[in-house]
Amino acid sequence: MTLSMFWEAWEFFRDPVLAGTFAGATLGMIGVYIVLRKMIFFSAALSQISGLGIALSFFAAIHLGAHGIFASPSVVSAVATIGAALLLTIFAQRNATKPGQSSNEILLGLFFLLGASGILVVGTQIVEEVRDINSLLFGTAVAVLPEDFSLIVRMSLILLLVHFWLWRGFTSITFSHDDAKVRNLPTTMLSFILLTGIAIAISITTRVLGALPAFAFSVLPSIAALKMAPNIPIALILAAIFGAIMGFGGYLLAFLYDTPVGATQALLGVFIVFSVSVLQAIVNLLTSSKLFTPNPK
Repeated sequence: MTLSMFWEAWEFFRDPVLAGTFAGATLGMIGVYIVLRKMIFFSAALSQISGLGIALSFFAAIHLGAHGIFASPSVVSAVATIGAALLLTIFAQRNATKPGQSSNEILLGLFFLLGASGILVVGTQIVEEVRDINSLLFGTAVAVLPEDFSLIVRMSLILLLVHFWLWRGFTSITFSHDDAKVRNLPTTMLSFILLTGIAIAISITTRVLGALPAFAFSVLPSIAALKMAPNIPIALILAAIFGAIMGFGGYLLAFLYDTPVGATQALLGVFIVFSVSVLQAIVNLLTSSKLFTPNPK
């Protein structure tokens, strides 16, 4: 496979490549708040719960004769993800008043294991959809249906606009919920909008691209951006750019070297974080060395 072959077949690859690019940019930007809130494993748990919701929708359609919204992967996944996010947030707020409690981490672990193991167990009961179940775990993105691509684009545009409009409020409740209350900000509403946006973005991305890329997009671009950015607005922009690079570049590398798309996108994100960390270390070393220290006379 060559780069020229990729561009020659652009009409075939356009939707999956752009779906990954939009999803990477959106989750990358939202991921800034996930990382600042130290909710990295919250994102991992939600991606697995979303995958379990999709698997359950297949199971309900095949074995229980369900139809309509009860057999819709998008609807069941969204409901499961938002429900899990609300439960995790409620328990986290309750435990915030109990110093020394480690139940938040325990609950995150339980939800992650419930999702990951549930996908595999349910997957054995729906052999007809085993390929789809595998794609939930690792992500394929080789072919994205037009309606799924449209869903990704609409989700991205809506969430990007919401976060552009409310970034100050989201930042306030992320750094200090109490200070935001003192400033009379609608903290409950802002928390709900932020939480719901995260859950929906992870749910849709898991549905279309897989749990692995959804988790990778939601944490790796923001980790790299926060290492470089001097403030939150720049961090949000950089995270969106890094996420888009992961989505587009990961697909391109997967095409060139015949590797799984989701895993390649995740590895590219790890490479970006590693590169930024090395660059930051070099800059810190140079700025702290005597070469950059004025000579006193």
